[in-house]
Amino acid sequence: MTDQHRCVTLVPLFNHLPDTDQARVNQLVSHQTVSKGEQILAPDSDPRLVIVARGSMKVYQLSASGREQLLRVVEPGGYEGENVLFGARNENLFSEALQQTEVCVLRQDDFQALLLKYPQISLKLLEINANKMMGVEQQAQFLSMARVEERLASYLLDLAKASSSSRVQIPMKMRELATHLGTTPETLSRKLKQFADAQWIERDHQTIILRDETALEEI
Repeated sequence: MTDQHRCVTLVPLFNHLPDTDQARVNQLVSHQTVSKGEQILAPDSDPRLVIVARGSMKVYQLSASGREQLLRVVEPGGYEGENVLFGARNENLFSEALQQTEVCVLRQDDFQALLLKYPQISLKLLEINANKMMGVEQQAQFLSMARVEERLASYLLDLAKASSSSRVQIPMKMRELATHLGTTPETLSRKLKQFADAQWIERDHQTIILRDETALEEI
């Protein structure tokens, strides 16, 4: 895989196309390198699909008080912005490079032109959306069945990755975090205490220091 075709090849929406068609799609994609801390997507951005080729970016929203709430970390092969390409409004979604990151950007007009030129992309899109709907159902099941400590550990590790530090600040109230993780404030408090007793973390109110990331990854 050449660097020229890296982004197109990484994305399931395009990588099923023959190489010659992938090359044509690649001509519509702009390749950009963004610095750590640079904003990539914001509510006032033009509608576009952003694909991560190298590096990583965090996706977050702002609370009513203006505090950052981490939603996910997007790594190579991941992408963000597809919903906006179909007319959904981005009212409170941001993304920012966590390190020097290479992204590929596809504008809305070019994306719509691709759908007209390559009907198979439309079919693939329907398949991906169907899988996403199944993923939503599976996620609901996951939230009701999987262990809370797994979700909590994953969230803390993502926060550490987003801040490039083992010292993280919980960006929301404990009640809101409990809702985000699909549990109760009482259970969340109990799990945080268990983590602290095991010396995996050190906690001071909203500030948490990850002492044993390996143990958290293995939960």
